[in-house]
Amino acid sequence: MDVYLVGGAIRDALLGLKVCERDWVVVGATADDLLREGYRQVGRDFPVFLHPETREEYALARTERKTGSGHTGFDVHAGPEVTLHEDLLRRDLTVNAMAQDLTGNLIDPFDGRQDLADRCLRHVSDAFREDPLRVFRVARFAAQLQDFTVHPDTVVFMTAMAGELSELAPERVWREFNKALVGSAPARFVEVLEDARCLTPWFPELRGVSLNPGLATPLARYGAIGWTVPAIDELSLRLKVPNDFARLGGQVARFGRSLLDWRRVDAAALLRAVRSINGWRNPEWRRQVFSVVGAVAGESLDPLDQVLHRIDTEVDAETFVAEGLQGAKLGKRLDAERSKRFEKLRDTDRG
Repeated sequence: MDVYLVGGAIRDALLGLKVCERDWVVVGATADDLLREGYRQVGRDFPVFLHPETREEYALARTERKTGSGHTGFDVHAGPEVTLHEDLLRRDLTVNAMAQDLTGNLIDPFDGRQDLADRCLRHVSDAFREDPLRVFRVARFAAQLQDFTVHPDTVVFMTAMAGELSELAPERVWREFNKALVGSAPARFVEVLEDARCLTPWFPELRGVSLNPGLATPLARYGAIGWTVPAIDELSLRLKVPNDFARLGGQVARFGRSLLDWRRVDAAALLRAVRSINGWRNPEWRRQVFSVVGAVAGESLDPLDQVLHRIDTEVDAETFVAEGLQGAKLGKRLDAERSKRFEKLRDTDRG
């Protein structure tokens, strides 16, 4: 039984990047061999095991053959006769198809190290076409790995796979997009897909859109899309994005420009926008929306936040409740008082 470190850990180490997790492949062994050693099998589709001490993933060397649609449409064969070369051959990109034995020797049958030096993302073999998710993985790696380009032959493969992208589960597509949003160059995700004519069917709204790298979190970067994509709700629904992502993107799309123009818009309209983003009850979320709008528009909304904070401290709902107001009457009174204070404070800000 031989054990090899494989994949992303080797790639990142060679690039001088932080290695966040390590994956291993086991050659010349069976599932029973690993179970006897105390490994715990996880999942039913692939022969993957957790190390009894480190909890890192160890997979039996395997081959795969496409038999149907979707990520389960594969015939997987794992056995002691499967070689390391056969296991690496099924991987997506040459930079992910390197291995290292326990003494540190690098095994690089497909010139992945040279492609790292050339900053090139190149498919390993024709097996690339068997999983359409690899189209989005390539785009995601382009967003994560600074200045990497996609090999022209790989772009051709991706274009040929465009018609198969609709068979993917939205959760898998979103997972790759979310990883791209964390990357140093998120705009590359869209650029690579556009070059390969693969924005449809999942990302048609992003044609010509440059994802903002200046925001710190994937949530903020996704929210910023709403500034240039009014139909972001359709994108969010299609990808089944987490609720906070969908909410932020939609609110930036619907209310961003009114918030930015707060010194000139009608006070009632501005305060309706604040109420719509739940800005009174949740000041932290309000600041999240404001920070995204300010970043994409190039103008800080901190002065508006300070005005709203002051209004919130001056207008106490409990005072009106004590007067016997409740329900719609209470809401109407709060709106009137907040609008009055807002007009006054805005005049002071202008002056």
